[in-house]
Order: sequence, then C-alpha cells, then structure tokens
Amino acid sequence: MFKVSKMAVFMAALFPLSVFSQSIEGTVTSPDGKAVAGANVEVDGTGVNTTTDQNGQFSLPSLKLGNNEIHVTAPNYAHHHQDIVFTKVETKQLTVQLNPSPIEVIDVRTSPIHLSSMESAIPVHVIGGEALRRQQAATLGDSLDKIPGVNTNFHAKVASTPIIRGLSGPRVLIAQNGLDVSDVSRVGPDHAVASEASTAEQIEVLRGPATLFYGSGAIGGVVNVVDNRIPTSTDSKGEFLTEYSSVDDQTLASFNVTTGEGDFAVYADGFVRQSNDYEIPVAAELEDEHDDHDEHEHEEHTGDYKVANSAEDSSGFTIGGSYFLDNGFVGLAIEQFSRKYGIPGHSHGEEDSHDEDEHDDHGHEGDDEAHGEEIHHEEEDVFADLDQIKIQMNSEQKFKNSFIQGLNIHAGYSDYEHAEIEHGEVGTLFKNNTYELRADLLHKTYSDFNGGVSFHYKKSEVEAQGSEAFTPPSTTEMFAVAVLEERHMGDVLLQFGGRIESITIDADNVLLPELSAHGHEDEHEEHDSEEHHEDDEHAHDEHDDGVEITRVFAAEHEFTPVSLSAGLVWDFTPGYNLGLSLSRSQRAPSASELLSFGPHIGTGTYEVGSLFALEEHDGEMEIGLSEKDVELETSNNIDFTFRKNQGEVGFIFNLYYNQVDNYYYQTDTGLFAEAGHDDHGHEEDGHDSAEMESEEEHSDELPVFLYQTNDVVLNGFEAQVAWQVTSEFKASAFSDFVRARLKDGGDLPRTPPMRFGTQFSYQNESLSAHLNITRYQSQSRIAATETATDGYTLVDVNVSYDLPVFNQSMAVYFRGQNLTNQEARVHSSFLKDQAPRPGRNLTLGVKGYF
Repeated sequence: MFKVSKMAVFMAALFPLSVFSQSIEGTVTSPDGKAVAGANVEVDGTGVNTTTDQNGQFSLPSLKLGNNEIHVTAPNYAHHHQDIVFTKVETKQLTVQLNPSPIEVIDVRTSPIHLSSMESAIPVHVIGGEALRRQQAATLGDSLDKIPGVNTNFHAKVASTPIIRGLSGPRVLIAQNGLDVSDVSRVGPDHAVASEASTAEQIEVLRGPATLFYGSGAIGGVVNVVDNRIPTSTDSKGEFLTEYSSVDDQTLASFNVTTGEGDFAVYADGFVRQSNDYEIPVAAELEDEHDDHDEHEHEEHTGDYKVANSAEDSSGFTIGGSYFLDNGFVGLAIEQFSRKYGIPGHSHGEEDSHDEDEHDDHGHEGDDEAHGEEIHHEEEDVFADLDQIKIQMNSEQKFKNSFIQGLNIHAGYSDYEHAEIEHGEVGTLFKNNTYELRADLLHKTYSDFNGGVSFHYKKSEVEAQGSEAFTPPSTTEMFAVAVLEERHMGDVLLQFGGRIESITIDADNVLLPELSAHGHEDEHEEHDSEEHHEDDEHAHDEHDDGVEITRVFAAEHEFTPVSLSAGLVWDFTPGYNLGLSLSRSQRAPSASELLSFGPHIGTGTYEVGSLFALEEHDGEMEIGLSEKDVELETSNNIDFTFRKNQGEVGFIFNLYYNQVDNYYYQTDTGLFAEAGHDDHGHEEDGHDSAEMESEEEHSDELPVFLYQTNDVVLNGFEAQVAWQVTSEFKASAFSDFVRARLKDGGDLPRTPPMRFGTQFSYQNESLSAHLNITRYQSQSRIAATETATDGYTLVDVNVSYDLPVFNQSMAVYFRGQNLTNQEARVHSSFLKDQAPRPGRNLTLGVKGYF
C-alpha cells in the first residue's frame, strides 16, 4: 500500500491536474478551415473561460461531471453554443466551426444572464468598436439615433436623450457601467446626459421593459454606456482620436489607456470638446404662414443661418484601477465630468438684438472666447454649467465547490450640480446626490438552470433652487430583490425572472402657489390672480422669491412595483431562431411627475404635477390638491422576434405591442400662467398699438400643463437586414415604426415618425468606406397642441484609411453628414420649430490604437 501511494504522489507531480479531471482541448475554425485566433471560449454559469491562440487552439481544464454548456464568440462570427457531457474523468477533443454573421453580435456585459442581439428573448442592440466611433456625437441621444427602435429628442445639438419605442424621460434608464448615470437629464429635455461616448467601449440598448435588470425606471428600456474604467486584465492597450467639424467649428480630442503589471491594473481616459453655434440651411425659427417677413432681408441672409446660443465647452477625465485576487478582482474609479453649453430657446421671450458689426460669424465677441475657460454669451442668453464627480466600485469573485458560483458587486456615488446662468447670475441650480449598490449572487448550474439573485439599493437626493425650481426638493429611496434564470433545453433557451421593489418618495416642502392662471378668450380682459378659497388649516405665506404660497406641506408616498418576465428563443433550424417575450412591469411615478408646480422654460410650459387637480369653484378655475390615489404605471408588453444569424444574409425582425395602464403624461389645461421673470431692464420703445400691447402682455406667460394618467397603447416594429455581398462589400437596410396613442382615442405628443435607411460598406485591409441614406417620414399623427412635421432625407458618408506609424495602428478619417444640406426638423424635439438639425457638416480626424 505504501508503494502504491508513493507512486501516486510521483505521478501527480509529474502530470498536470487536468489529466485526472474532465477537460476539453479544441480548435476554433472558420468554414474554410482557417484558424480563428482570439475567439472567446466560455463555460456558461461557471466563469471558466479562455481565448484561442494564433492556431485557434484552446484548453479548458477542471470541468464538472455532467453537462457543460460551451459558448464560443468571435468578432464578425455568429455565436456558437454546444453541450458537452462528461460521465467520467476524460479529456474530450473538440472542433468548433464558427459561421460568419453579416450582423455584428456583441454580448451585454452587465447582465447576470447571457444577452445579445441574436440570442436573447428580449430585444438587444449593442454598438461598439468602429461602428460606435462612426456614430458618436456630442450627446448620447444623437449618438444612438441610427439604431432601430431608438430616436433622439434632439435639443439643438446641446442636449439629447434616447427615445426607445416612443418612450423617454423617466421611463428610459441611462446607466454607466450598470449604475444610474445620476444626472437630471430625465427631468427636462434641455438637461444634458452626464456621459461621454468618445471614451466608451460599447453602448448597450435594451429595448422594451428591462425592469428586471435595472429597476422600475427602465419600464421603457435601458441605455448602458460601458467603458473599461475598472480594468479586468493587465493587458496594455489604448486608443486616441482628434477631429475637427466644420458645421460648428467643433474640436474634439479624447483618449483611453489601460495597462498593468502583476496583480495591479490601471486605467485613464479624458476628453475635451469645444464648439461654436452650429450652422443650419434655413432660418432657425419656423415661419408662421401668417407672418409678414421682408423677402429681400430673407434672401440676403440665406446660407448664413445659425442656431444662436448653441455653443459648448466640455471636458472630463477618469482614473481607475483594479487589484486581482486569486478568484477575481476588485476595482475603484473616479470621474470628473464638466459641460458648459448654451440653451437655445431659453431667452424668456426676449427679442434678439445683436449688433452684427460687433460680433464674428459665430455670434461671439472678438476672437470667440468660447474656446477659452468660459462660453461667452449675449446679454439675454442662458447657458448651463454642469459638473459631476462620480465614484464607482466594481468587484467580481468566483467560488469553487460552492452553490454560490459568483458574487458581483457594483457600487457608486455621484455628486451632480447643474446651474443655469442668466445675466451672469445663477437663475436655477439643480443638484442630485445618488448612492447606489447592487449585488448579484450567481449560483452554479442547477438542474441546467443558470442565473442568480440580485439585491439593489438606490437613494437619490434631488434639489432645485431658483426661479425655475418647478419641483420641490425630494428624496427617492429604493430597495429591490430580483431573480433571473435561464435554461437551455435542446434547441430552446428559456429566460425568465421577477423583481419586487420598495420605493419611497419624501418631500417636506411641497408648495401650492397662488397661481395666476387665465384663458386668452378675451385679449382685452384684465388678468387678475385667481382667488383661492382656503380652509383655515391652509397657510397663506410669502415664499423667498416673492411668489405667494397658499400651502406648504410634506408629502410621503410609498410604492411596491412588481415586475415579471418570461421568454424563449427557439433555434428551429440551423442559422434561424424565433424569440418570444412576455412581461408585466410596474413603475412608480417620479418626483417631478407628482410634485411639479412651476415654470419649466426648457419645455415652454408651466408644469403642475399629478398630486394636484384643476377644479372649478364659483365659476373660476383653481388648482388644489387632488383627491385621487396615486397609481403605479403598469406596462404589459409582448415581443416577437425572427432572426437569421448565419450566412451571407442576416436579419432581425421585431414586432411589439405595449399597453401601459395609468400612463403619466401632460395635458394642456387651456390656461396660462406667468413665468415669473421680469423685463430684464428693457425700456419701452414707444409702440402703443393694441397688437403690441397684447404681445407685451403675454410675453412672459406659459401654457399650464397638468400631469394626469390614462391608458395608452404603443405598437410597432424594427427591422434590419445585412447582406455580405463579397468579402469586402456589404449592403444593409433598416426600418422602424411606432404608433403611440391613448386607448380611448388621440395621439401621444412628440412620437417619432417612421423611418428607413440603407448603408453600403466597403472594407479591405487599409480602406473602410460607408455611405448612409436615411429617410424620415412626415409625422401627422399629433396631439392637440402639436404641429405636423415634414419628412426629410439625410445622406452621410464615412471614409477611413489606415496608416501604420511606428508599428502602431493609426487611421485618417473623413465624415460627411447631411451632405445635401437638408432642412431637418426632429418631430420628437421640443425645439423642432426653433432649431433644426445641423446643415452640411464635414469632419476630418485622426485616430489610433496602441
């Protein structure tokens, strides 16, 4: 016995452990038998993965008895799934053939279950690499505008947020590496997103309800910006670019770099972007057909139009690092983000009275100091000064011989401040401090199920101070538990989950102002303040800004949203699959939807939250507290997907139907209220006509819009097709459409029109060229207070040529946008009648990888 044990010790030392356990040795090839280097080979649900070498070879040791799901991915190839079953200790030899895919397939990184555009039950789109660089813009919504099902609410190029299937604002969550971006972009369209595309590695879009992954704020979808700020390896790599654009004299420079040694890795990125007012092919203001304009003056200025007050000066940097453990890593990163930009249409009705002789072509004095420390503005202009400090921590650990296979922790803190500067002084100051923690416990494969439990906590303290503080300070706190699971059953993938949340909204200083609201039926009627008949318990007070307050009270609301989702993907024949997803998601209304009461110049309205109601007393309209219960918004969604993921031709077709009960939206009360701004020192010009008096009388008024609930239906489709004609030439096309309407009749406002487009691409070892033609149809399905929008066609081109320099990969690129100089007014924009898309824009840049 002693001799046998001694021999066993000797053999164990002589041979690797993999000889005595289950392992796989294999090769990954293309259909023509060539090795695929750099392919990722992973065992689902275990965290075990490797990459193929230059010969396409790989090895996976120490696998478990029973079934092991192998997942193989590589750029420009369709993903490959295969079950490998071990019944004894052995080494299996495996050859994997990856089939080309004309549609790029990139995995979502921040999901506890596997998600990609070709394999998930819910619709997913991930853009990264060169495709992201071609589409990146100064704002997030504009960067994603070419993705099927995603539109922009274009706010004169200075701000934009994504619209997913007709939904935006508080229904679309914007995240950075899986955590809330924590700005105030979902409160108003003139508030920029505090995130940068030029330093991102990929941007993930989950269309339809994604509440299981991110919470009830994602009832309409998620946009997740992913970078490498917390590195997961010590590999040295980096990227830089610098470019100039003609339409606004924009200069952009950005970089990101990762390196490391031993157990440590570090990361850094940074960007600087500066631009002037952008050029447009027509006058910014859409002329009313009844307006009387001087035709000669119009002709004189044709071709020299700009959107005033649309300059920008942004910068940011991030520093991060990771420490690698035996079973994972832990990392920390800090980001500083700054953005100063003009807010077009935010002049409170004042007339533009520039002296053309005293300013240069860009509307700034002298040598255009917008490229200095500050953006200089005309006296009446308003601009935003945004600053955010964001700290993120990320940890991933894998465990062996335990039911808990992995623990992923994401934590973050952000300190956000957004000042709106009027006449050199802070008019309104927005603040948002957010604390967030998410922990995902991933279990080992159990009865062929992979997945886990997620615990999620978030607290946001939002405050607005100043003349446009239309929402009182509030604290929103959320705690949630979610379960997500998936299982392969032969050719069928099942994905399902559930989430329950506890949400509390606290506000201890809710104001019910003495609203001076009136109609415009009689222009000669003197507009006196409405008299409110208050009970003795109602306080009548004077607020700091001089506005009379009839009541100040505390509000606390608790909600328990529950979301459920189930879906399947059926690979019914090689290269094709069908997907079906059913979900029921609930959302608590945001603080602004509940508590707003004041002027919101960014939308040109006087907003009143659903906590209040419009009532008639003694023939007069008054706004008081509503007696209705505050309801949860509930979305019932069905998605059907048909995909072809292999071969020379690939396609993805999505059909969806979404019924949302208790949908919060704004309705026009027909009343008008004072915006609360004075004349800013303007003197009388001597005009005393009745028309001038009327215009002057209403110059500082805003229409009163009241939040209320109703049932709505949104349905539509997304389609994309790609044909790899030759190894160098590819043609693709896409189209999308959404119909958004009230269930009882009527259309929702600012619904994007139908669009379709084509792309022709040529690429060889050195040259890459892309021609895009996109048609936006007219939109005549409009709400009562909207105007219709004409259709337009945009023609864009992008050419890049590689120039190896010092053994590094570099390229010179040219981008042309709106080459035909079309007038393009975005129907989903609040400024569509004041600020169209930019005119012809030519961009020249240099980028490199190292």
